[in-house]
Amino acid sequence: MTFADGESPLKHAHGITLTDSSFQWKYPLWYASDVHARRTTWLEMARAGVWYTHNITVEDCVIEAPKNFRRSTGVTLKNVQLPNAEETLWNCSDVTLDHVSAQGDYFAMNLENARIDHMSLDGNYPFDGAKNITVSNSRMLSKDAFWNAENITVTDSYICGEYLGWNSKNLTFVNCTIESLQGLCYIDNLVMRNCRLINTTLAFEYSTVDAELNGIVDSVFNPTSGRITADSIREITLDPKRVDPNATMICCRDACRSCR
Repeated sequence: MTFADGESPLKHAHGITLTDSSFQWKYPLWYASDVHARRTTWLEMARAGVWYTHNITVEDCVIEAPKNFRRSTGVTLKNVQLPNAEETLWNCSDVTLDHVSAQGDYFAMNLENARIDHMSLDGNYPFDGAKNITVSNSRMLSKDAFWNAENITVTDSYICGEYLGWNSKNLTFVNCTIESLQGLCYIDNLVMRNCRLINTTLAFEYSTVDAELNGIVDSVFNPTSGRITADSIREITLDPKRVDPNATMICCRDACRSCR
């Protein structure tokens, strides 16, 4: 089925299945519910495609249009490609992403209650304001990821981009590799387990930290409090005019003693 010219062809649809279909114009699925789409394509002009929709599953699909999925609940994307994912998945909740590839800035702003596995994301400013998110087995090339976020757990993943996680609360990284200039700052309750920080300088500024890291950390800069363990740390700044140096314990395994 091809939905060509004409806005909102399936507005208020309920209990429908789409197979081997395509949308070519704007606003195809607004105010819909209980939708299952397979092997379906949203072409570039099918922008703002799924808004105010509840209980939608999209499998084996390509979504070429930006600004998709807004203020929707019960969204499942499986084996989906989003080559123009700018401003997609805004203000959505109860979301599952499984083997999703996305390119575009401002992905998943204010997303809540999401489980994400095997995601590949190339775009800046993702997950701003997100809450209650788990990410696993994923790869993110993203600066300013997870800003103003809360209750985020990332496992077995790679993240590359400046200023990761600023102004957030309850961020946990397990078995991750992170490259982030001045990353992981201004965080309340940052937990890291079995992670590597590479090409990362000025980390942890004004953060409360519980970090067990592998390898060499380039620099640690004025954490507020907590404990940081790494094989070695090239540069440590604990400015008593800015923080209490005694509030943070920093240990280097290679030195077999405290780094300070």
